[in-house]
Amino acid sequence: MISRSDSILVVIDIQGNLYQAMQDKENLLINAAKVIRGAKIFNLPIIVTEQIPEKLGQTIPDLARELNGIESIGKESFSCWGNKRFRENLESLGRSKVIILGIESHVCVYQTTVDLIDNGYNVSVVADAVSSRTKENSDIGLAAMRSASAKITSAEMVLFELLRSAGDAQFKDISKIVK
Repeated sequence: MISRSDSILVVIDIQGNLYQAMQDKENLLINAAKVIRGAKIFNLPIIVTEQIPEKLGQTIPDLARELNGIESIGKESFSCWGNKRFRENLESLGRSKVIILGIESHVCVYQTTVDLIDNGYNVSVVADAVSSRTKENSDIGLAAMRSASAKITSAEMVLFELLRSAGDAQFKDISKIVK
């Protein structure tokens, strides 16, 4: 299970033109925002990436506001692991569990997930906070990640797994996010 002390959140490429092409993008946005808010409540480190931002645009404004100025890492490789700055940032945190959300499920999210698993990380993919241009590609990406040993989860499942108890001091804050 994930925990506050050894987890990190990675937000992959939820940006401009790319976001506009996603199926069910409204649901993606709602659930991504929930997980980001929860990660901030639990003080999880957050890494944000953007695929060729000069061509595809910046992180969408609704999420950029949630991320409070966390500097994104521009990349060309589909896998975040292929970016030296991403790797160094992740490795410097000394955490073994990575929670992933973003786009596209069958490309950048998939390739990042497999590379992280191959390099010793435990990966949880937030299924209701990832998307692709088609539902079929998203489903195929999620199935491939599951097959590669990623844990497939949901926004609420992640938040309550981090919370662990209704007696926790953050229970009220998390309850407000999921309602």
